[in-house]
Amino acid sequence: MPRCSHNYTACHPNSDDTMSLPAAVPIQVWFVLQQHSLVLDWAGPAEALRIANQLLRAAGQPERFQIRFAGAAPQATGSVGVTLANLEPLPVHWNGPCWLVLVGLPGSTIAVDNDEAQALLHWLRGLRLARGRLELVTICAGTLLAAHAGLLAGRRATTHHHHLDELAAVEPRCDVVANRVFVADGAVYSSAGVTTGIDLLLHRISDTCGPALAAQVAQAMAVALRRGPNDPEFSPFLHHRNHLHPALHRVQDAVGQQPQADWSVPQMAEVAHTSPRHLTRLFLEHAGIAPLQYLRRIRLATAEAALRSGQNVTQAALMAGFSSDTQLRRAWHQFGRGGTPSQGSARNH
Repeated sequence: MPRCSHNYTACHPNSDDTMSLPAAVPIQVWFVLQQHSLVLDWAGPAEALRIANQLLRAAGQPERFQIRFAGAAPQATGSVGVTLANLEPLPVHWNGPCWLVLVGLPGSTIAVDNDEAQALLHWLRGLRLARGRLELVTICAGTLLAAHAGLLAGRRATTHHHHLDELAAVEPRCDVVANRVFVADGAVYSSAGVTTGIDLLLHRISDTCGPALAAQVAQAMAVALRRGPNDPEFSPFLHHRNHLHPALHRVQDAVGQQPQADWSVPQMAEVAHTSPRHLTRLFLEHAGIAPLQYLRRIRLATAEAALRSGQNVTQAALMAGFSSDTQLRRAWHQFGRGGTPSQGSARNH
């Protein structure tokens, strides 16, 4: 039976105890592959992590993700015929925080009556999941493997729409959620079909490295960002980014990374190497919003995040670049937030 020798693991499969980790501690991301694993289920998410590391290096920051591949057998032939060799054994020791990624297989049902699947299930049943320590990510029909291993009892989860009924039958104690891009429940993150694995990993990158970096990764991959469930703060950073104009993305990256800076349209235009008038046209044409309105949205999202983290209204306003509490309150009402910033802070305590 696999065991965990490091104290990053918890003592109960559904324990969601959290812990604070140093910012520099890399996360080991293990993609667990079988024969005929769907290539896009793991290749897209792995690329998102690789690009995140690349962007972090370019910004002079340490990489946050160690990408590794494992399996019950040392090699696996994917769904399109490509063979991956030198897969690592299924891990049993965790030297830091880990994400374990289970991916889907082709077919109308997921068979587990073979030696490889049984070895994988035996390993999965020995896991002790804990949020921030050992977390499970399932993509497409990978959720079925977690269900067969008993890891979804009492959890909310989703999978490819073709497998929703199968998931409910395999694990009746799972709250199966339909028509969702992905679902987060404690230490378990599950996504729907195929490409939604990219959405889920972008969400996890945002959780770990911030929404501005997630937006940069999505732009590099030329994919549209979809708002995640239970994550309303995600959208201000990611809305208005569904375009491919590099100069405009540079400005949006800069604003997202330093919303507290003394931005003006001419200063934004310097980042884009264009004129203020042309930058305004670019924003309206490609992002569908005026530059200063975009800035206020980003500042409001930053202030909301600060309030959720325990800052008071004055501190949140300063961190976000608002000149005063009054300016924050005006933006709060301008963009349809309910109540007041003070009430928004109180709801998170």
